[in-house]
Amino acid sequence: MVIGVVQHDGPSPVVAYLNARLPATPEVLATAAPLKPTEIFRLAATCAEHKCPHFDGADCRLATRVASLLAPVVDRLPPCVIRRECRWYSQEGSAACMRCPQVTTVTYDVSPQTREVSGLPVIEEPLQADGLA
Repeated sequence: MVIGVVQHDGPSPVVAYLNARLPATPEVLATAAPLKPTEIFRLAATCAEHKCPHFDGADCRLATRVASLLAPVVDRLPPCVIRRECRWYSQEGSAACMRCPQVTTVTYDVSPQTREVSGLPVIEEPLQADGLA
């Protein structure tokens, strides 16, 4: 499900949230071309639990790192169409929501903080001659 669009208006990407649920159909995802859908859209999915490297058997460690290592980027809860079923919100409360707009699937920030928050190895994709991977 698409829950937002990544805006690149400032120094760092920020998610602008949608006001309604938008299924991530092939047609919707194709509108991101020539970029990857994960560069344009903020997507939400059901927690994969034990199939996910962030899940420790009880909690989402990514949500914990986001809530504890990142500074808030908003001063009130942003609109959110998934909050009632959001694992991050149910686990970390409003602390996760105040940081959520800065979380994107694709980032070109490989700073030590970003690496620590992600908790995963950084995959650096080579750029093509035209600047698009």
